[in-house]
Amino acid sequence: MSLVWEAVVIDAEDPASLGRWWAAALRWEVAADESFGVEIRPRREAGSRPALVFVPGSAKAGKNRLHLDFHASDQQAEVGRLLELGAQRADIGQGQVPWVVMRDPEGNEFCVLEPRG
Repeated sequence: MSLVWEAVVIDAEDPASLGRWWAAALRWEVAADESFGVEIRPRREAGSRPALVFVPGSAKAGKNRLHLDFHASDQQAEVGRLLELGAQRADIGQGQVPWVVMRDPEGNEFCVLEPRG
């Protein structure tokens, strides 16, 4: 028997709205929209892991203890697209780095990394 990573669970003031925002941001699909929250997964494979699950929670306070990193083939184009969707650039004291720190509509930090070889 072993553990299999199923999902990252994120507290949200408005799970439905934030889940749909992340589905658009990642170009994923809403796999479940239930009373417990909203689950999103990659579109390509049914049951793809890990999912992101957004559940009711209190307002974010302070810096995230855990954040998501994403790489993009065109970092600046993706940053622009995310800004248009409602993300914001964030300064958390990172200084001069090759990634872009951003916040989702509820203030959760995430990073868009430079392209990977």
